[in-house]
Amino acid sequence: MSLSFVNLFYLASAVLFIAGIKGLTRPRTAVQGNLLAAIGMLVAVVVTLLNQSILSYGWILAGGVIGASIGVLLATRIQMTAMPQMVALLNGFGGGASLAVATASFLSTSGPVAPSGAVSLLAIGLTVLIGAVTLTGSAVAFGKLQELLPGNAIGFKGITLFNAGLLAIGVTIVATLTTGNGGIGLLLLLTAIALVLGVTLVIPIGGADMPVVIALLNSYSGVAAAAAGFIMGNTVLIVSGALVGASGLILTRIMCVAMNRSLAGVLFGSLSEEEGKDIDADEIYAGKVKSSSPEEVGMLLETAQRVVIVPGFGLAMAQAQHAVRDLADTLERRGVEVIYGLHPVAGRMPGHMNVLLAEAEVEYDKMQTMDQVNPHFAQTDVVIVIGANDVTNPMAREDKGSPIYGMPILDVDQARTVVVVKRSLSPGFAGLPNPLFAKDNTLMLFGDGKQAILELTGSLNEAA
Repeated sequence: MSLSFVNLFYLASAVLFIAGIKGLTRPRTAVQGNLLAAIGMLVAVVVTLLNQSILSYGWILAGGVIGASIGVLLATRIQMTAMPQMVALLNGFGGGASLAVATASFLSTSGPVAPSGAVSLLAIGLTVLIGAVTLTGSAVAFGKLQELLPGNAIGFKGITLFNAGLLAIGVTIVATLTTGNGGIGLLLLLTAIALVLGVTLVIPIGGADMPVVIALLNSYSGVAAAAAGFIMGNTVLIVSGALVGASGLILTRIMCVAMNRSLAGVLFGSLSEEEGKDIDADEIYAGKVKSSSPEEVGMLLETAQRVVIVPGFGLAMAQAQHAVRDLADTLERRGVEVIYGLHPVAGRMPGHMNVLLAEAEVEYDKMQTMDQVNPHFAQTDVVIVIGANDVTNPMAREDKGSPIYGMPILDVDQARTVVVVKRSLSPGFAGLPNPLFAKDNTLMLFGDGKQAILELTGSLNEAA
């Protein structure tokens, strides 16, 4: 296949990528957008494989079989509750792949470096730096989300300056490699520094801010792929990597605004560096928590005119999205207005709750953003919170010593009655008690999220 035909098909792939991203901006067109992007990637892969510059298909076929087998296994075994960990892991794989490509390319370059070689060495150095940071940073994010590592901030005083110092050393090594004066030893040193930097950038960030980190790591993986595209001279890899990098950075910025966080804080791992005072959960909850039953909550809902359902990670854990949809249908048949209030970081990655509710065929128009729903909580009869902890925690508004202080939350406590469905009073991912549970207008419905909602729906049906 001639180079002109290859570039023509690559251009078609790039157009499909852009159309796919455009489609993903709206829930109604997301499926179509995902399909367009997948077709674009299929075209790019097929054209690349048909390119005459490929000498042997043996290793490609072996890698494809192994990779596809692992992909199918993960896709069929991983639950939706573990999707944030999966995304973090995939980001790490992308960074690791770019790192491997850059290292292999460096080992294949020897002798004097021509002017074009300087550009290649710059791309190799940047790919190693960004790819290694993405690899270990994503591994730490996976460990925190999987609870293999503590979800709270871990670090030491001055870690931001330490990270800046590592970055400065890494950039200096990249510049040295570009001149052609560095060998494999310098490349390995750069790799080691970047691997450490990935850890120290992510580990001081607390669990409540992990969705922002996932978005940023996704951007890093795209930038690393684009740099690898320069190494390989592959146009479509440059384009797709740049699109992922840019869209990931835009998403990171959106998440920072939604959580009132600093983008610089995310970049240098300083979001949760300063720890606040210890908070005594017993002091907050003692004698103030009111437990309820499905029957009691059912009677409360019989007189309600407006109900807001607030899903969180507990809903995902219990796989209660279909049960929640059935509850909403039951309430709507009784003439109750039901909407869903979604925090942008509810769950453990951006859009987590939207995906779960869409799986249960909840209408998109009923999913309201935090900015849309917050002004109406004061006129809401009942709010049903299902496993959403940190995103409803009043400490974010009231306690300056809290690690989540300043993060916009869903103002559910302003409703006439709040029903919290939760297994226990255990803290959320940020490790903080929630004063909402002890408020006068809050009732706790303890139990498995799915079972509690099913029993609540049953109580309503019996009373009909």
